[in-house]
Amino acid sequence: MEINIQQLVSLPLSYIQVIMMSSPEVTSINQEVLVLTAKATELFGSPLVQYVTTYSFRHGSGKEKEALTSSDLSNAAEKSEALQFIADILPKKILAGTYLKMLKEKREEEEEEENDNNDESEVNEVEF
Repeated sequence: MEINIQQLVSLPLSYIQVIMMSSPEVTSINQEVLVLTAKATELFGSPLVQYVTTYSFRHGSGKEKEALTSSDLSNAAEKSEALQFIADILPKKILAGTYLKMLKEKREEEEEEENDNNDESEVNEVEF
């Protein structure tokens, strides 16, 4: 009796293989390893996704709107200690205008620091 490998896992094996092959140390992947990695990813990922969505819905604005937004997910990842490890892949979304304003402020701060450093070095040179 032959078992169809695609029936064992629900994730597309081709995607898992592409991700695994993206590592420079990997030259080839055994089919059994590919299936086991896909299954382990499913077993880890499914409860995680359920937990994150439930937590985000309960602690975000989801209850009021009866919808779950990406900002609810990112807020949950930031606030929950248990979800800190995924906070980097669930970044807060900001408007382009807000981002540009932040960049401008950061550049101004850097210029001020650079000017302050230049002023200090000039003072030190004059003192000698």
